[in-house]
Amino acid sequence: GEDVKPFTPEKAKELVMSLQQPAVFCNMAGDWPALHWNTKYLSVVLDGKTIQFRLGLKTVDLVPQFETKCSYVEATLAEFLAWSCGQPPCLSGPFSRYEYSKYWAYADYKYIARIFEDKPEIFQDIRWSDFGFPGRSGKESTLWIGSEGANTPCHLDSYGCNLVLQVQGRKRWHLFPPGDTSFLYPTRIPYEESSVFSKVNVANPDLKHFPEFRNATAHVVTLSPGQVLLVPRHWWHYVESIDPITVSINSWIELDADREARVEEAITRMLVCAVKSAENPSDGGLWLNPTEVEATSHEINLQYLNEAVSAYFRCQKAGVPRQAHPSSAAAEQRTSASRKRKKREVGRKPGDHRSLNQELGFSTLQAEKLQEIPFGPHLIQVLPESQETSLMGAAAVESDGSDLLRENEGGHFGKLHCTRKQLVTSNNYGTPAHQTGTDGSPNASQTALSTNDLLDCLVNPRVISLVARLLLERTRV
Repeated sequence: GEDVKPFTPEKAKELVMSLQQPAVFCNMAGDWPALHWNTKYLSVVLDGKTIQFRLGLKTVDLVPQFETKCSYVEATLAEFLAWSCGQPPCLSGPFSRYEYSKYWAYADYKYIARIFEDKPEIFQDIRWSDFGFPGRSGKESTLWIGSEGANTPCHLDSYGCNLVLQVQGRKRWHLFPPGDTSFLYPTRIPYEESSVFSKVNVANPDLKHFPEFRNATAHVVTLSPGQVLLVPRHWWHYVESIDPITVSINSWIELDADREARVEEAITRMLVCAVKSAENPSDGGLWLNPTEVEATSHEINLQYLNEAVSAYFRCQKAGVPRQAHPSSAAAEQRTSASRKRKKREVGRKPGDHRSLNQELGFSTLQAEKLQEIPFGPHLIQVLPESQETSLMGAAAVESDGSDLLRENEGGHFGKLHCTRKQLVTSNNYGTPAHQTGTDGSPNASQTALSTNDLLDCLVNPRVISLVARLLLERTRV
């Protein structure tokens, strides 16, 4: 008989659209043909087709290993497998300059619609319809193949929420709530549309230069084959492959809140391109992520901004009901309230009955919905790192894992990355911008404010959110 899923598509979609914290779905994808997509199978299907791999050093530094710091090779999956197993063919192939013991390789952001364009029947191996999204398949999904140590720098996605199916090997996810944004020192350099990076290497944080990171709360989970991770909107995530070879598949689910996010991203692109394009190239190094083809002109960026604003008001006029996902500002307020609550709890008397939900700004209805979420063996909370995350008999859990300026694939938007260029640069993120003299005053000769320092403030997510609201109010009038 056919396997019975723990959640109906309708219930699964309700959970995906209402959960405001990461969670792992178990026993929802056991019958998906995509679970057979290990690297050996994919190598046969691709039949010698080359794909691009990003290579980084396994050594752990104090600064993130951004994509601008990596090397790139075009290789077949057979060559990747030979390299990862230390077989002789790799000695003369594209990986010949990269010793496996020192490097990791990652084929990331590979849109299935592109790499399997001549095999459209394979799209049906991925069944997001089980999560309440009929018609969404591999055509709207992305493939990730990595070796041990392959990682994605800590970042948040500006658009949508994220569903990630683990196929082969395990990946460890470090997730941080939207309210921790200021503790993660957000930056838009390297610039990539729809991705806000953290200046902190969360795997080896430099607390001297980023002391506020101590206040961040990591939610850690190891995702095992067959499990599906939900990354809610605007949750930061750092992802690392912890087995010799990993394969995962994800799909970004669009949300109503993306309408305003597109305006914010258009503003950000306009400002970053204007400021960085005016900078002497010798002063700053490469600032575009390899996922971005080129710096678009001011005229094009202004056109995108107007299109984003127009789309926002068209949806408002059409009366599209808003989903229940909170804004980043609201989430940050709740996190701040939570920190204050922790300080007060020590002195709280037994008679103080003000509820936690009230303090965090939840309505009674929202609190009831939270209590109704069926956490258990089929839906596992990704808990803060200080608490144990148990899979209740399953393999240990931890979590892997965007569009006005991106191409639309099959009617659904995605975090679509353009053809990568082989770029290598070194951004000096570890150097403090301000140094003081012996009297504690800024030392003029050492106060080396850079363009990037200015942009970190100018396009900070909180600033851009305020600018977008002011701009929409102006346009409304």
